[in-house]
Amino acid sequence: MAQSIENTILNSVKKCGRGTVFFPSDFSKAGEKSAVLKALERMTADGTIIRVARGIYCYPKIDKELGLGVLNPTYEEIAQAIAKRDKARIVPAGVYAMNRLGLSTQVPMNVVYLTDGTTRKVSVNGSRGILFKHVSPRNLAFHNQLALLINSALKEMGQENVTDEDKNRIMALLKNEPKENVLQDIKLMPDWIASIIREAYE
Repeated sequence: MAQSIENTILNSVKKCGRGTVFFPSDFSKAGEKSAVLKALERMTADGTIIRVARGIYCYPKIDKELGLGVLNPTYEEIAQAIAKRDKARIVPAGVYAMNRLGLSTQVPMNVVYLTDGTTRKVSVNGSRGILFKHVSPRNLAFHNQLALLINSALKEMGQENVTDEDKNRIMALLKNEPKENVLQDIKLMPDWIASIIREAYE
């Protein structure tokens, strides 16, 4: 039975491919919860999978070209997997949003996401982690993901701190994004951010 659960898990994650982030609940039909957890424990011990956080596992990518070996999933990959499981929307916030857009080189200790799901912290690599902050669904009701990310980053920066260099960076990012896709989200932005977006398309 134990081997059967391990085979079920392995076959499933192999189909999804290396880099897949998954949870014990994904295999609730494979057996009792305790048996699934034991199987995951054994698979972690033998190196088939890795445990990236409490209750979160990954069938890791293996780097052979540079000899780096097992590659941990990125915070983004972990956060997206959690959001998908919880059927929640997320967007990077704070310094992390600025970093994602190239508006800051600072790498935060904790990666922050705004979500319409539950507020929680997921500890990854000891003191580091992913923090989900619940906000009103209206704050995430954007159609365009880049517009959502820009809005999040600029809110963190504050109007008085946005430089011409920052505006040029945003214009460069928006260059390949269809104008109509972005402009439909302007109504969800503060006026000063909306004006920067409009300026990018003039």
